[in-house]
Order: sequence, then structure tokens, then C-alpha cells
Amino acid sequence: LDDTSSALISDAAAAETTITTCTNTSDALQQMLPLVDSSLYDELHLPPARRLIQPDDLVVVFESFNSLNFVYAKPDAIFSNRNGHFPHNDFIGKPYGCKIRSKNNHGLGFLYLLRPTPELWARSLPHRTQIVHELDASMIVHYLNLCPNMTVCESGTGSGAMSHAILRSIAPKGKLHTYEFNKMRVEKAREEFKGHGLRHLVEVHHRDVCGKQALLELKNGDVKKTDLGEAEKTDGAVAASSSNGESKDKVDESEGDKKEDDGKGGFQLGQAVAHAIFLDLPEPWLAVPHAAHTIKPDGRVCSYSPCMEQTQRTNEALRKHGFHSLRTVEARLKEYFVDEVEMEAPPTDLPVVLTEESASLEKERCANGGVLPEQVEKMLDAKTTGEVKKMNGTKRKNNKILCARPFSQMRGH
Repeated sequence: LDDTSSALISDAAAAETTITTCTNTSDALQQMLPLVDSSLYDELHLPPARRLIQPDDLVVVFESFNSLNFVYAKPDAIFSNRNGHFPHNDFIGKPYGCKIRSKNNHGLGFLYLLRPTPELWARSLPHRTQIVHELDASMIVHYLNLCPNMTVCESGTGSGAMSHAILRSIAPKGKLHTYEFNKMRVEKAREEFKGHGLRHLVEVHHRDVCGKQALLELKNGDVKKTDLGEAEKTDGAVAASSSNGESKDKVDESEGDKKEDDGKGGFQLGQAVAHAIFLDLPEPWLAVPHAAHTIKPDGRVCSYSPCMEQTQRTNEALRKHGFHSLRTVEARLKEYFVDEVEMEAPPTDLPVVLTEESASLEKERCANGGVLPEQVEKMLDAKTTGEVKKMNGTKRKNNKILCARPFSQMRGH
């Protein structure tokens, strides 16, 4: 026992010596290395949530129950709709959520100024393509296991609705690489991300991830350029140069113009880079081989398709390239209008309503072929007549109930 105790004491002393040595080494490193002043570096995060509207801020305008719009608050500008004219000077300096009256129509017109969120932006943005609505976007973010500081690839930028939902999930130091083959939509998406203060979180690439140009060349035998490709390139350049009267040179080349679409497909980020990949394409199975190259081990890929045939072909491609645990989910959103209404009580003055005692006598009479002793017959008739008179004298009251009326619209994929 004494030997064992001395051995344990010596081991504890040795451990204490090791800890002391490590502490001294750490102190020595801190003395050798200069401390970094973190205040010199800007933290990457979402734009700060301001309480008051400032010039050039994005404001979601609530016009009616089914109508949302948006404006960028500009001094001396005017927003007009069917409710009246609303100067932007009335917006600036007001808190989000406030109610603004129109300057004409005796102030009868009004609207609400809302703080932008991915859900409100999806309902108010200009639709350049079909968008991913809030129900589908929430399920996609959930099943992709998106967390802060992740690297995510999105193919099919479109109107940018899904991009904003992804950016909110991967902030403050994540990175979204979104790809779009249409040059005009690429330039417009860059302008919107810059105006929303999200430029540091996203990089927009002008590229066809599916590589249809390379597939055409392979099929037709080294075709240099197809007429479709030339037309797409020309139309995109003209639209980009004429958009909002701004020249193409004003767009920052560091945001993705260095790697123009060469028609070969792929994400051009390297192997095992992205934590998650989202595909919103008409032919997503063509992008699956490139996704398998770019995705990290244990990463997730989501494909958003409206048709079952697209889903079947995509599942075949995913299994072929080593993906497992496939799941197909359909979400249908149907909204109901719920209100409290008054319903008239059902009538109770029926010809005969029997109590439990009267019902038992009636069963006995039916069992005896419709015949009962004379005294019992008189008692039954008197009881039944009295019950009917009592019910006829009772005043009926209306009942308040909850009524749910479904809307005709239904969304989802």
C-alpha cells in the first residue's frame, strides 16, 4: 500500500510539473508574439438592424393583405399607388412598422413601412423567374443543415429569393457562391446584394453549372459555338449595358467577372469545398457530377423541382455518383381565413322527443306488437305530450362558432 501511494504521489507531481511547463511555454509565446488589435478589423455580419429608416434603406411597403411592394428611401422621391402619393421624405426618420398617410385624397390612403426579411422580400421582389416561397425555403434550410459560417453553392440564382434565406442562415462569416447562366440576371442580382448590404457574404458567378455547351460540342463533334450560345451572350451583354442606364464598367470585376461562362460546367471551386449545395435547375441531373466533386464529405445536396419526372432522373444520378439517404418531400401550403361567426341553433321542436323512461316504454310496446296495458298507455301519452309542449315553449339562441374558410391559392413543390 505504501509503495502504491508513493507511486501515485510521484505521478501527480510529474503531471503538475508538465502543466507548469506548458503554462510557462504559453506565457513565453504570448511575450514573443505581439497582440492583435481586433478593433482594426471589421466583423463580417448581416447589416445592423436599424430602428429608424435612413436614406437608401430598403423598405417593404404593405399596401393591402395580398399586396406588398418595396422602395429604396430616396430624398425628394415619391411612391405612388392606388392609395395615393407618398413622399419618401415622410419615410426617412420614421421607425419600421409605422403607418403613413397619403398626401392626397384627404389622407384617406395609407400604407405600412416594414423592415425587410427574406420572407417579405420574397413576396415583394420583382420576379425575374419563378421563386422559392417561404415554406419551401424553410424546409430547404432545415434539410441542408445550414449553420453560421458555412460555404454553400446555389445553382440558379433567378430572382434571389432563396439566396437571401441562405445568407441569413450562414451569416456572419459564411460564403454563398450562387451561379446563373443569364448575364442580365447576374448583373441585377449583384446590384441587389450590394444595395442590401450583403456583398461580403455572396459571390455571383455567370456560369452554367450543367455544362450544356460542352455536352452539345461533345454530341455534335467539337462544334465551336452554337447559335444559341452566341445569342445568349449577345443579349446578356446588351441588357447588362442598358440596365438602369449604367455602363458595364461600373460593376466590380472582383465579384465573378474574372471567370466567365466557358460552357464546360462545374462550380470551379475545387474539390470538397462546399458544406451544402442547392440546385434549382430545369435539368438538375446534369449538375449532379459537378456537385459530387465540390461537396464535402457528409455534405448535403438539395434539388428543387416541380415535376416528379425531374425528381426521378435526379435520384438516379445521385445514386450513380455515390449519394445515399435520399428523401423526396412535397410541401403544400394552403392558408385558411378563420373568423368567429354566429350560427342559428338547430331546431328542437320535433314531433316527438322521448326521455329515457318514455323510450323504454316505447321499446316494450314495440316488443308486444304495439300493445301495452291501458294505464301504461295513458301515462305514456300524457308524458309525451308534456315534453313536446315544454320544448315548443323554449326560445332558441344563436351559437358562436369558429369557421375556417380556405383560400383558393395553394403553393409548394
